[in-house]
Amino acid sequence: MITDLERIKQLGEEREKENFDFRSWLKMQDPKKIDKTVHRLNQNYSSKIDCTTCGNCCAVIRPLVTNKDIKRITRHLNVSEDVFKQEYTEMDDDGDRQFKNLPCKFLENKRCSIYTYRPFECRSYPYLHKKDFISRLFGVIDNYSICPIVFNVYEDLKLQLGFKI
Repeated sequence: MITDLERIKQLGEEREKENFDFRSWLKMQDPKKIDKTVHRLNQNYSSKIDCTTCGNCCAVIRPLVTNKDIKRITRHLNVSEDVFKQEYTEMDDDGDRQFKNLPCKFLENKRCSIYTYRPFECRSYPYLHKKDFISRLFGVIDNYSICPIVFNVYEDLKLQLGFKI
């Protein structure tokens, strides 16, 4: 198991072609079998890697923020929704609202200062618990170099499925 973020980033660059080849190979596999294997691997690595000691996703990814998220966070922060939107968010190219700063303004010492109130997208990250893993492989490959859980699950998946370069 590798958790060093610099090493994971380096291996992400070195294995980019391999990861895309594996993506293509996965597209030809049984989606239900892949989901079952990914969910098992995710449980294994998630139990060993504490996200709250990493925070790399909060340093490099801008999550989408829904109106429901904004209501929950602003109640906690005791600020108006308008002030929160102006100070912390912006619209992306698709017209969705996202946090505007990197690292996230709520990241303090690799921990989320609004963890209990964090956006749904943050709660769901790195999305490995969801169905249809095969349909989300571009995102998985993007997260491979960011998240130790994704990195280890993807690498272990290659081994478990007998993928050969």
